[in-house]
Amino acid sequence: MMGYEQMNQMTMTTTAMMKNFNKMGPINTPHKKTTRRSVSAIDGGAAATAGEGDCRRNLKTLDLSGMSLASLSASSINLASISKLDLSNNNIQQIPESLVARMLNLWALDLHSNQLKTLPNSIGCLSKLKVLNVSGNNLQYLPKTIEDCRWLEELNANFNELTMLPDTIGFELTNLTKLSVNSNKLVVLPSSLSHLTSLRVLDARLNRLGSLPDDLENLVNLQVLNVSQNFQHLKELPYSVGLLISLVELDVSYNGITVLPNSIGCLRRIQKLSLEGNPLISPPFEVVEQGLEAVKQYMSEKMTESYKETPMKKKLWGIGKMVKYKTFNGLSSSPGRSPGRRTGGDHHGNEREGFINVSDYRQIDGIASPRHVSLFNPRRLLSPFSAYFSPPRY
Repeated sequence: MMGYEQMNQMTMTTTAMMKNFNKMGPINTPHKKTTRRSVSAIDGGAAATAGEGDCRRNLKTLDLSGMSLASLSASSINLASISKLDLSNNNIQQIPESLVARMLNLWALDLHSNQLKTLPNSIGCLSKLKVLNVSGNNLQYLPKTIEDCRWLEELNANFNELTMLPDTIGFELTNLTKLSVNSNKLVVLPSSLSHLTSLRVLDARLNRLGSLPDDLENLVNLQVLNVSQNFQHLKELPYSVGLLISLVELDVSYNGITVLPNSIGCLRRIQKLSLEGNPLISPPFEVVEQGLEAVKQYMSEKMTESYKETPMKKKLWGIGKMVKYKTFNGLSSSPGRSPGRRTGGDHHGNEREGFINVSDYRQIDGIASPRHVSLFNPRRLLSPFSAYFSPPRY
């Protein structure tokens, strides 16, 4: 059993250790990059969270999510130092123009789950913005100035009231890799979307789309396309859907589609194809229920049959259109004719200026099939080495 003197000695030792510990002072811990301000501070008040003044100069991320904010007045915030701002899950109805214009280094802005009806035009001043989330609001349109955010990579505008997107959005946001506009009231997607060559994910489900852009084959990096649940509005898909060379997942379920384009058989990288909920005739239901490979084989066979049945006149569409509309003044290179004469023969043997003698050109049937679609790449067509569309020989 421990004696009284031993217990007294241990007590004195413990007391001495506590005194030495207190002399050390508080332990210094590094400031976190993520800082939360009080509601009074964001509204222009003097109060702020403890220790905020020390890290204000090094502020990187400002998290004001879920604070029941109804308005913003950022007089006490050094906006130029913020790179990421989270204002989600509040009751904000309007973003001041001046506030956004001062966020010179912002690259991520999260405004989801608020009461916003419009976005400020000054959003175009966010030249470094890469991620924008405005989902779960009451937006009816996106400002045209959003096209000035040329470094934008991800745009999430799900669950709004959007009826249209800016017409030229695809010409400007060329770095966009993910576009999510599901659960809106979109009737059509702008044709300029076909210029988003960096796009990897396009989610446009739960809208009122009646059609898709024709030139989707230009989306050479698109891996996921979801246009499901447009219900009776979407009744057909463009032929170009089957020319998406990087497509891995295609969801067109729960629409009014009766016939798939034959080009679906050209999707070599496709791993998931969702067709349920459509009144399909081609391919028939018994083929669909056999799985993806059966559908691809069926559509490939349909494409081959369709090509064999195509009249030769339609196969020579390129030359026929040039002759009919006089869009090309071909120069004859037939033996016996002097070079430099812009003539061609009619059915009476008379030469008529401005027309092409089709016999002087090689047959090009087959180059319009999906198998040879790469021949229509603009770089190939305009190349001086092109075999089919070479310049006239003088």
